Amino acid sequence: MTDKPTSLKRISRIAGTGYLIIFITGIFSNFFVIEGLIVPGDPAKTTANIIVSDGLFRFGIFSFLVMVIFDLVLTWALYILLQPVNKNLSLFTAWFRLVNVAIFGMALVHLFAILQLTKDYGFLEITEQNWVNSQVMHSLNMFNDTWLIGLVFFGVHLLFLGYLIHRSGYIPKILGILLIIASIGYLADSFASFMLPDYADFENIFMIIVVITGIVGELSFTLWLLFNGVRDQMPVVDETAI
Repeated sequence: MTDKPTSLKRISRIAGTGYLIIFITGIFSNFFVIEGLIVPGDPAKTTANIIVSDGLFRFGIFSFLVMVIFDLVLTWALYILLQPVNKNLSLFTAWFRLVNVAIFGMALVHLFAILQLTKDYGFLEITEQNWVNSQVMHSLNMFNDTWLIGLVFFGVHLLFLGYLIHRSGYIPKILGILLIIASIGYLADSFASFMLPDYADFENIFMIIVVITGIVGELSFTLWLLFNGVRDQMPVVDETAI
């Protein structure tokens, strides 16, 4: 039987591997598949791209499903890693990530709906095709909006995760600070998309903020988990303190 530090070392590797897979599948599915097939303001062209690239679109959905599975694994691993800091707060933090995973799973339903909409597209009348085109864009918008709701919970998760890491004493404090900054980026983008009528005019700016802060914070943490992980000896932390 391994001792507790060795076990946490192994858990950190699992967490790092899970985070890395989430990065790869998420970036591929969102930026190379979904965003690559959408033609803004042109429902017909977008639908045509999805139909022509049916295999790629399906693989993008599959990649998203893989992301969801490893997000669940990561949620468990992070909870175990941060239990020594504060067990209750670690559990609270994990629940926010689980809610995000559940909401994202609901968002995927809209992508599956597109597969049903386009299944017999070539046999439809022109008027019916126009209706399908509009429904495809509606489903894509609903997928994105539902995902944004989930990212509110994800942003809160990162906020508490960063706090726990900063207090841990066995994970570099700078990683906690970077994750807190990333959480602010996610929350700012999500709330702006809901609250600003002219959000589209600033969407690229918010996207840059989210991508930069998210990659710097989360990827730095991922690399630390993979190549360093917890130290052999961890300080005793008062679990009752917040």
